[in-house]
Amino acid sequence: MPGATDLPRAHAVAAANRGWWDSQADEYQSEHGEFLRDVGFVWGPEGLEESTARLLGDVRGRQVLEVGCGAGQCARWLRAEGAHAVGVDLSFRQLQHARRIDQTTGVTVPAATADAAALPFRTATFDVACSAYGALPFVADVDAVLAEVARVLRDGGRWVFSVSHPIRWAFPDDPGPAGLVVEHSYFDRTPYVETDRAGRAKYAEYHRTLGDWVGALTRAGFVLRELVEPEWPAGHERSWGGWSPRRGRLLPGTAIFRCERGGALSPPHSARK
Repeated sequence: MPGATDLPRAHAVAAANRGWWDSQADEYQSEHGEFLRDVGFVWGPEGLEESTARLLGDVRGRQVLEVGCGAGQCARWLRAEGAHAVGVDLSFRQLQHARRIDQTTGVTVPAATADAAALPFRTATFDVACSAYGALPFVADVDAVLAEVARVLRDGGRWVFSVSHPIRWAFPDDPGPAGLVVEHSYFDRTPYVETDRAGRAKYAEYHRTLGDWVGALTRAGFVLRELVEPEWPAGHERSWGGWSPRRGRLLPGTAIFRCERGGALSPPHSARK
């Protein structure tokens, strides 16, 4: 891992992560596709579903953007719910999987290959934007991404996204007992970077504290309405990397931020009573 003074720039990080996801998309969809489902919206490894959480509110008839959509599972579920949902992803190979699933399900998700820091949409296009572990953990300049999301949302638009819970960075990425022993400082923001033999970044993931996220959202003009930390459900025995029943019953693994751009939605459409 490079030192703090020689970390890759944002464009180099995007290029590295594009290449990594293109190379890993087949394995990722093979390993996790059944859990994610072809038409399903799962917020994280705990298995919290949007059909239960209703963090996006009533999406019928709404213009919805999924940022970092992967194979479009979430956007496909949104379209099945009556939303006009589209997706963007950095990885062309992930979107090829989206086309494959479109054909098998008959639910087509319009999607584009794009960097989350340069969304290919006009200002104030969408009512809702969402991201389930997509894009945000992997960007060097989170302010640029949040500014873009704010730009394409209409006033009062809703923005909901999930990321690895920041506390996980203090612990090793191990689903077993070793993963319960603090190994790193929660306040060390040094990103995890894998490099090739020439020292060039080939994968990067970024740690931001809860305070960092709140600050970044505020700078982008968002109002944080709710922070959800899903508990590990009884009977859920599936491990996903460092997420496991052993750890999940003791530590939060996912943080979900429900935000609004510039205040209350107008007209109100929340299904959360």
